[in-house]
Amino acid sequence: MSDLALGALYGLATLFAMFSGLPIAFALGTVALVFMYFFMPASSLDTVTQNVYEEMASITLLSIPLFIVKGSAIGRSPAGRDLYAAIHAWLHRIPGGLGVANVVACALFAAMAGSSPATCSAIGSAGIPEMRRRGYSPGFAAGIIAAGGTLGILLPPSITMILYAVAAEQSLGRLFLAGVGPGVLLIAMFTGYAVYRARKEYKAALAVYQGGGEKSAYLEDSSYTLKQKVEMLPRVLPFVVLLIGVMIALYGGYATPSETAGLGAILALLLVAGVYRLWRPKDMAPILSASIRESTMLLLIIGMSLLYSYVMSYLHISQSAAQWVVAMHFSKWILLALVLLLVVVLGFFLPPVSIILM
Repeated sequence: MSDLALGALYGLATLFAMFSGLPIAFALGTVALVFMYFFMPASSLDTVTQNVYEEMASITLLSIPLFIVKGSAIGRSPAGRDLYAAIHAWLHRIPGGLGVANVVACALFAAMAGSSPATCSAIGSAGIPEMRRRGYSPGFAAGIIAAGGTLGILLPPSITMILYAVAAEQSLGRLFLAGVGPGVLLIAMFTGYAVYRARKEYKAALAVYQGGGEKSAYLEDSSYTLKQKVEMLPRVLPFVVLLIGVMIALYGGYATPSETAGLGAILALLLVAGVYRLWRPKDMAPILSASIRESTMLLLIIGMSLLYSYVMSYLHISQSAAQWVVAMHFSKWILLALVLLLVVVLGFFLPPVSIILM
């Protein structure tokens, strides 16, 4: 069997395992072990654990569970709700201020937690009910949170970027820095659309009311005194200071990403304990157990993906695919478009982790 045919079989087997409902780690590991058994020397099976262990012995991977602890501590505290309330109080005078507040809150929380699902959960649980109560349409209320949640992939410390740094063998610090520009651009675009959509819905609600219809909650104005605004800050500022401190330590060259992750995790636990009094064992247990579950899942996926890549390299699948692409004489733009198209299609069915590590 030619290397290209073997590669096609390897890819089809992977897709079948992925879509069969197997967990990602087990799907990658099963395909790798089956191909090792049939197409590689028997001695290769004896070194599976050694190969996985050697590949996993990376200082970069150490930052994953530490950043997860930091995000879990912030995500399971009322920090997201308080952050949203404070930003809304200060931005409510802006047209579409509630939508803008949701985007800004998502951005700040994503930069603190590094997780898109955690961002959607923390900000959405407070933001969507409030937007619905103020007359925002269900689609807009859910859409602005879903869009804002994606900032967790771009803004550092992104868990997805850590996985990409490991898979592509790139500098984690430079990847974090590269995510800031696109992240800020998306924030500006999301807030701009929030203002535009809010004005559009406001005009529609006003036209209905002036035509003799029911007055929408959209037309009601909310107000906060300066005292109320200031009273919201003490619960929010410590976490913002934590975010700024982590960024300074990381980009100022004072600490490595792993050291920054460890410092951030410790400070997040201390802040949660000090600000919200979540220091008892019954309070800490959910934070730590959730961190262990997510860390174990991600590290198992990484370990199996490294084994998967090792099999691809040993069977010359990667090299044959690269030679085939070169032989097709694609321009760099067509090649980039094909890669992006593949990622978009896979994104309909698979999470970012599995796409990066496939």
